[in-house]
Amino acid sequence: MQQRAKATRTAVIEGAASIFEEVGYGNASLSDVTKRANVTKGALYFHFKSKEDLALAVIAEQHNIVRIAGEKIAAAGLPALETMVTMCKTFGQQLLDEPVVRAGIRLTFEASAFNGDVKGPYQDWMATMEFLTQQAQREGDIREDLNASDFAHYLVASFTGSQMVSNVMTGRQDVLKRIDDMWDFMMPAIVPRQHQDQRS
Repeated sequence: MQQRAKATRTAVIEGAASIFEEVGYGNASLSDVTKRANVTKGALYFHFKSKEDLALAVIAEQHNIVRIAGEKIAAAGLPALETMVTMCKTFGQQLLDEPVVRAGIRLTFEASAFNGDVKGPYQDWMATMEFLTQQAQREGDIREDLNASDFAHYLVASFTGSQMVSNVMTGRQDVLKRIDDMWDFMMPAIVPRQHQDQRS
């Protein structure tokens, strides 16, 4: 029974994600979600009390998907700077491949419509990037005089803006190129001078 309830909850979140991604929070209805998820209203209300609860669950699942992928990359033992770049590229690929990730991002931008506190995923991501920046500084791949916290904030904001503009302009068809461009523009500013001399 527990497994069945878990499967139903997953189906509801995935169904809700597809609806939220298509029409946004304001235009989505719970009846649309039940049809898309192929569940009864009773089953939906057993797991979620409101559309707001459901939206927050989709955002939480989006964050979970990204977090798990990030942990796998971190466990690979790559240099910290390479880990940061790989995490960003993987997140970009998830935006292309994962409807829940796309829906979670859209809902994050629409959070004012349901008074959702969506700072958590951004705070986690900035903390991860700050930690990796400090590690990359110890490894000699990022300038020691760079403020790790400020750079982590800038990096997350740059990534968010890049994928958002990509979505507006091309439906994210060029998102991976835009992420590559972002890093190409940042690298000369963050890599120590001696590394740049070695590359040239």
